[in-house]
Amino acid sequence: MRPANELRRLIEEAAPVVAPGVYDGLSARLVGQAGFAAVYASGGAIARSMGIPDLGLLSASEVVTRLETIVDAVALPVIADADTGYGNALNVQRTVRAFVRAGVAGCHLEDQTFPKRCGHYDDKALAATREMQQKLRAARDAAGADFVIIARTDALAVEGEARALERAHAYMEAGADVIFVEAPTSVEQIERLACALPFPKLINMFHGGKTPLMPVADLAELGYAIVIIPSDLQRAAIAAMRDTLDAIRRDGHSGALSGHMVSFREREAVVDTDRFLRLDRHYAAP
Repeated sequence: MRPANELRRLIEEAAPVVAPGVYDGLSARLVGQAGFAAVYASGGAIARSMGIPDLGLLSASEVVTRLETIVDAVALPVIADADTGYGNALNVQRTVRAFVRAGVAGCHLEDQTFPKRCGHYDDKALAATREMQQKLRAARDAAGADFVIIARTDALAVEGEARALERAHAYMEAGADVIFVEAPTSVEQIERLACALPFPKLINMFHGGKTPLMPVADLAELGYAIVIIPSDLQRAAIAAMRDTLDAIRRDGHSGALSGHMVSFREREAVVDTDRFLRLDRHYAAP
């Protein structure tokens, strides 16, 4: 089944789809091996993996190159972060076409002005509702009918809840498949948004953000179709690398942390080295 069709099937039959955030082929492989049904290619995590903050500093081509690596690493639908589409409606069309060619199943576009900010930062600025609607129409024309288009609004923090709901309805009318209201700040607000938006919905759940954590079962009852956890894998990796670096600086090696690291063999299993070696022998010249 094509990735976009598989994502649509999951949304209809297995919601909520829990998609941990990944930023390279290795993290994507780990998500697949852990048994999840989809992965979320986090724009913020991809930016931080390159040593820069989530402030819209990456180009579309840099993101697409990373998406190709992620798609190649897993046999799962990949939901990608398209930020603002990297410009106007024409830029959105080029971005979406590139994402489709890379093999992703769907993406979310947001209504911040370019360059954007992480949804849980302050001082965000929004494009006009009509401009965002036209971007969504451009995205649909570029992507075709199957590709899953998720419309994200950051209006809660900028214009308030009522305007966020107005924007959400307008974006669904413009052709989005899923609505994503970023950064609700209470369980009660999450519930109100769910009641007011009778569409497939995406919610962002990560530890330490502005949105309180809720059990997946509760989100399912509220009608949330997709749950993304953008940054937790990366934050865990940062903590583990710091601990290992402390041991190396102290002892000259990481032996003290051997119980916290996978073995050499386990590492090779993650990247499927044995299969590549079998293929190498199969195609070796006689």
